[in-house]
Amino acid sequence: MDRSGTTIDRADVIGMWVTSDGFIRQELRADGRYDEARGTRISAYTGRYSVTGSHLDYVDDTGFTATGDIRDGVLYHEHLVLYREATSHE
Repeated sequence: MDRSGTTIDRADVIGMWVTSDGFIRQELRADGRYDEARGTRISAYTGRYSVTGSHLDYVDDTGFTATGDIRDGVLYHEHLVLYREATSHE
C-alpha cells in the first residue's frame, strides 16, 4: 500500500522510470522483467522484479538483489529517485 492506503499492482508500475537528470532509465515490463540503462550503457542491469503493496523486490540476472518503494508516484530504488516518464498516450 502507498501512504494513502492504496495497493499498487504490477500494472501501476509498468513503464519507464528515469532519474531527474535522465542518466538512469529503468524500464519495468509487464512480464515482470526490468531493463536498466545508465548513460550510454544500454541494458546495464537486467533481471526480474515483483510487487507487493508499494514495495518492489528486484533480482538481477547476475544474482544480486535490490529493493524499491513507490511513494506519491515516485520510485525510490535503493539510493536512486526515479520518476515515471510520460508516454504519448497519457
